[in-house]
Amino acid sequence: MTRYLVGRLLGLVTVLFVTSLLVFGALHLAPGDPVSFLLHGRPATPETVAALRDQYHLDEPLPVQYAKWLGGVLQGDFGRSAQYHQDVAGLLGSRLPGTALLVGYAALLVTVLGVGAGLLAALRPGAADRTVLLGTGVATATPSFVTAIALVSLFSVQLGWFPGPGGTPEGFGDRLYHLTLPAFALALTFAGLLARVTRSAMLDELGRDHVEVARARGVASRAVVRRHVLRNALAPVVTVGGTLLASLLISTSIVETAFDVPGIGSLLVQSVTAKDFAVVQAVTLLSVTAFVLVNLVVDLVAPLIDPRLSLHGEGTS
Repeated sequence: MTRYLVGRLLGLVTVLFVTSLLVFGALHLAPGDPVSFLLHGRPATPETVAALRDQYHLDEPLPVQYAKWLGGVLQGDFGRSAQYHQDVAGLLGSRLPGTALLVGYAALLVTVLGVGAGLLAALRPGAADRTVLLGTGVATATPSFVTAIALVSLFSVQLGWFPGPGGTPEGFGDRLYHLTLPAFALALTFAGLLARVTRSAMLDELGRDHVEVARARGVASRAVVRRHVLRNALAPVVTVGGTLLASLLISTSIVETAFDVPGIGSLLVQSVTAKDFAVVQAVTLLSVTAFVLVNLVVDLVAPLIDPRLSLHGEGTS
């Protein structure tokens, strides 16, 4: 266990290190002088140019520039936003709660809808199964921005049940109310994928020999599902579900922009458009870090759910 954990942590550090190299190098891969890229082609005084060169250490060798930038990042200093004229860390801190609430809300919907629909399809063959397969097929094939447009058109414009994009919520309950449509728009594709994985895992376990033996001995169907099927099917569901939930953070950009949610995703879109490189670097590193951390947690939890799995991802003999 200790050796496995150390190995995974070393892998995590390696991934983050390579990501930091790519993120840092992107500034220097842009054609022309990095200062011109940072200025977005706008005219600037010699003092402004000198300030940018000093801020990004552009007059020093690349290894020194990277070391100073990485040292600042490790201390929570991501630089200064050229668009908002404030520290990137403070900017992210003000936007992160909104994105965290949206992702948490969407994660709950993905879990409830995805696992629930998958169980229904596996345990109710026939019309219910076909309906779930059709619904999840549509959900997984529909892009988030199309889902967002459809939800706003139906539930905001026509029915008036939920507020449209924008608005200033007051209090936690009102905030959740405003985030309902964005959370559904973000969650539906992932819920469809998780439902199909759950259905497949359940059907696989339902066909096992020990399940057939239990049924032949007269064990009640609910007891068979609870004792012999559900727990064994949870491991692949948790593994895939964890990856999907980690992907929610990366997928918030379109939904937050469509619903005018002031979060990390919409900040990334605005920063890319404005070529605010310090913010793009910070958001990219934050997203990758969250993704690999969630995957690490999932890899550690899966063997606890299903003891047949070893920590090396293989079944025990």
